Amino acid sequence: MTVDQGLRDLIYALALKYAIKYGGKTSTKSLVGKIIAIRPDVRSKVREIIPEIERIVKEVNEMTLEEQKTLLEKYAEMLPEEKPKEEKKGLPPLSGADVGKVRMRFAPGPSGPLHIGHSRAVVLNDEYVKMYKGKFILRLEDTNPKNVLPEAYEMIKEDVSWLGAKWHEFYIQSDRMQIYYEHARKLLEMGKAYICTEDPEVWRKKKVHGGKIPERELPPEDQLEKWEKMLDGDYKPGEAVFVVKTDLNHPNPAVRDFVGFRIVEEPHPRIGDKYRVYPTYNFAVAIDDHLMGITHVLRGKDHLVNTMRQEYIYEHFGWEKPYFYHYGLVSMENVILKTTVIKEGIKKGKFIGWDDPRLGTLRALAKRGISPEALRKYWIDVGLKEVDIKFSWDILYAYNRELIDRKANRYFFVWDPIKVRIKGTGRYEAKIPKHPNDLSRGYRVRTVELPTEVYISRDDWESIKEGELFRLKDLFNVKRVKDYLEYAGNDLSIIKRGSKIIHWICGEGIKTVVYKPDGSIVGGICEPEVLESVGKVVQFERFGYCRIERLPDGTVVGYFAHS
Repeated sequence: MTVDQGLRDLIYALALKYAIKYGGKTSTKSLVGKIIAIRPDVRSKVREIIPEIERIVKEVNEMTLEEQKTLLEKYAEMLPEEKPKEEKKGLPPLSGADVGKVRMRFAPGPSGPLHIGHSRAVVLNDEYVKMYKGKFILRLEDTNPKNVLPEAYEMIKEDVSWLGAKWHEFYIQSDRMQIYYEHARKLLEMGKAYICTEDPEVWRKKKVHGGKIPERELPPEDQLEKWEKMLDGDYKPGEAVFVVKTDLNHPNPAVRDFVGFRIVEEPHPRIGDKYRVYPTYNFAVAIDDHLMGITHVLRGKDHLVNTMRQEYIYEHFGWEKPYFYHYGLVSMENVILKTTVIKEGIKKGKFIGWDDPRLGTLRALAKRGISPEALRKYWIDVGLKEVDIKFSWDILYAYNRELIDRKANRYFFVWDPIKVRIKGTGRYEAKIPKHPNDLSRGYRVRTVELPTEVYISRDDWESIKEGELFRLKDLFNVKRVKDYLEYAGNDLSIIKRGSKIIHWICGEGIKTVVYKPDGSIVGGICEPEVLESVGKVVQFERFGYCRIERLPDGTVVGYFAHS
């Protein structure tokens, strides 16, 4: 399909509009649907126009934000008038929620620091507590000694604080063992629980397929005697468990009688060998949620069975149940979340730590320059939807770009640099703003006297044909002549005609290494002014946003956030 001038202008207009909206970058994929919406006649031939879209997107992405805004004025008339969008109303109200009385909790296990999946629960609970002027409880659930990382207790608190959430009460379950024991005895006395010493597999088969469980019918006094034997060490791990009675005819076999306590002889990293009988997740959670006055529980729908089990404990004690909300599951691609994998990777030296940029931990996101406000906005938009969704890195990055773009200074980073000679005469000055929309931050001033040599990226050099005219960003135009460049004036109109704009460094620059979340490492040089932004996020122009650190040997390290 031949791309007519009208369609070409529309593509330019849309590319410029959305590049400006998202901090200077757009993509072919994001534009196709918008083009079809305005020009339905191209739907059947969209594959034929994609090369032209890709060409225009590349040109637009190589421009500065200021250049994009100037050029958009030329194409603005191609854009249809937009209808005002209805403003989103935020999170939906909670059932039975009274202002000042809502109590909600975030309760992770301290097996490691928090990852991006945890942030959903933190943000939603914190937002609702703020909405209803309630109380936010942070509870660390550490009743599985085998799955406790000692340093995680403080790391989790730091991660929750980084997300901007403030807890009003703080609890650690291993401090509450006697409370769980008291409630275990009460259930045994009421005949609502029993001690099972039968082979675990035999017991499970009886639950699922039917069969008499003799110990289930023993009187409370016998159950209490066996309970004391569990506590005193008369049974070894696996020889006895405390079981909460439910309905043996429940349609879901997983809900039928469940284990509430088991024997664990491995020392607890925090409290040592003080206890040997530990509550399971469902038992401890139900007791704590009631005693802590939790009014609303937000959790993924993978917890539906856990909710049904916990409701039996509420019913046994005659307690009022909280409101349970089960949101859809979120699948995440291209990220490592599993704590056991990360622990092993750190141990073997594969990862530099819990903040390795390849990981999905909150520490890794912070290291890369992802702002907590962007995560908060993402999860508020997702809300309590019951449908399963796929996590969109593009959307998170768009939110983050909006937040960091106005703060991030601009610098040149030349990756895989090669030195190229420029022939000509004269003395020229490049006055490059550190931020195009905030000139008060100052400029990077470069004086270039021809002839001279500059560094440019090998990719750029190899993409330039002999005789091709292009622009050294914010400096002047040049033309390639065999293996060198030739000064070609300062006519800015070549940009509108589609000439390339590339960045450059004159002088030695500073050795730079950029670590990307896909595990790749990009080496090059950057401008010396980058050192003003150590610890901050900058934009390496035409490359992406990076958070900057500096090594003792002077090397600049950039942790890549996104383009």
